[in-house]
Amino acid sequence: MQNRRNFLKRASLLLAGGVVAPKLLTSCGGGGSATTASATTKNIGLQLYSLREMVKDEGIQAVLETVAKMGYKNLEAAGYNDGKLYGMDPGELKKMANDLGLKFTSSHVGQSFSKDKEAEVMSWWDQAIDAHDKLGVKYLVQPWMPVNNETTLDDLKMYCDYFNAVGVNAAKNNIAFGYHNHDFEFRTIDGHVIYDFLLDNVSKNHVFFQMDVYWVTMGGADPVAYLKERPDQFKTIHIKDEKEIGASGKMNFKPIFDQMYANNVKDWYVEVEQYTNNDPVASVQESFDFLNNADYVK
Repeated sequence: MQNRRNFLKRASLLLAGGVVAPKLLTSCGGGGSATTASATTKNIGLQLYSLREMVKDEGIQAVLETVAKMGYKNLEAAGYNDGKLYGMDPGELKKMANDLGLKFTSSHVGQSFSKDKEAEVMSWWDQAIDAHDKLGVKYLVQPWMPVNNETTLDDLKMYCDYFNAVGVNAAKNNIAFGYHNHDFEFRTIDGHVIYDFLLDNVSKNHVFFQMDVYWVTMGGADPVAYLKERPDQFKTIHIKDEKEIGASGKMNFKPIFDQMYANNVKDWYVEVEQYTNNDPVASVQESFDFLNNADYVK
């Protein structure tokens, strides 16, 4: 009960402060339509990992209601397990989101891989792909892979082959499979930049890359250069900063968006992992407002 009260309190504060436009309802309730913030804002996506503690404390419906009021539209999930997402049947979650004017277009899921567990891992993916087909996503993205000081190029090649196999299976359900980077992929193994090796050794027909622009930058590379050099390999983007989008001053987002649009990238997602005032809802709202007010964001 306390968690629900906290959610309602936060929602009230947002509305009272004019941050979120309230619903405008026609009188008498007959023949009119409701207009929310999401009906009048840009097509800004959100990775729901940004509100992971709220998901845990208050449940996915409270989170979806909150982000819909903020104005987000496209969602990327991060809550898959055993055929369900956030503990829900995928079809029911899809309806819940759609009823709020939201759409799940992507999801972060993944498994580590070894040859001796290949059948088990691929069976896991079959279930995951089926669940996400019911959710209606366009993309499945593995957000990590194990790399340490003992990792070899042969290990990387094994993962490229693994990703190819998952990509082939996902494509049978008209879902594209991709890989999401952090900063460790910009280390070298035997003179090869890990990220470049992955880009060069996957099947470009079956594996795309979701660029996290912050982690590329922290890895010492240039996200715009990668987008220019490999326009066909990046289908989705994570717009990320140290904390709230635009707050650190470390990220120059305009050339990134300019190149994204030049590459015809249509799906991108805000991700906020750390919060200045330890208030995820405020940080996610601040990130939305920054991008919604940026003239280079369409």
